[in-house]
Amino acid sequence: MKKIICVVALVTATVSAAWAEDKPGEAPHWTYTGPTGAVKWGEMQKDFATCKLGKKQSPIDIKGAKKGNLPAIAFNYSPSAAEVVNNGHTIQINLVTGGNVKVASGDYKLLQFHFHTPSEEQVNGKPYPLVAHLVHKSAANNLAVVAVLFKEGKKNETLEKVFAAMPTKKGGKANLSTEINVADLLPVKQSYWAFEGSLTTPPCSEEVQWHVLKDPVELSRGQLAAFRKLYPMNARPVQPLNGRTLQESS
Repeated sequence: MKKIICVVALVTATVSAAWAEDKPGEAPHWTYTGPTGAVKWGEMQKDFATCKLGKKQSPIDIKGAKKGNLPAIAFNYSPSAAEVVNNGHTIQINLVTGGNVKVASGDYKLLQFHFHTPSEEQVNGKPYPLVAHLVHKSAANNLAVVAVLFKEGKKNETLEKVFAAMPTKKGGKANLSTEINVADLLPVKQSYWAFEGSLTTPPCSEEVQWHVLKDPVELSRGQLAAFRKLYPMNARPVQPLNGRTLQESS
């Protein structure tokens, strides 16, 4: 099982673009603020140029969406063994057999999910306290992300399982003692906003299909504080829409 989890972690490393420390031949260290912050990513190395030059960058401020003929997202998630990783930029949960989704652009396998605070996506100019990005990959190596927004409220039992295992040190890893079903993180109503975007971390690769669930779910103030103790702010600023179509499902 440990060998399988390691393979999943290796595959998803390119998705999260996470680097715990600088080593020869690896990507340069980047942060969210300061001299190596988000506004400087596109200038740090050639492979990061899309962060500055791309025209379909994420995240965005969601407003003015138009009703589209969008199918409901078919979530086919299943219980899975998982590894919780502190990758130096967020807490990421790598899944072994997490299931899949079917969206308008096709079928995608769930690889991992991770968190940003505040939410990178804004809705009418306002962020939520936290967002989980569920990252999926198709057989053709295309990416699709489902974003689950969180608001303060009651304790989230599914998050509690993950947050209890969060390594406090960068580079730390821990296997969950029990399986997790990511379906338990989803809101009851699953209408969404859809747009074409990018990874929200370097190298900011584009052609990523984004689906932001409209209804938030809850987490407690204590749970939010536990995550923010490790990562007080790890959200990229919103990016220009540049004429992209923003659709809303019914």
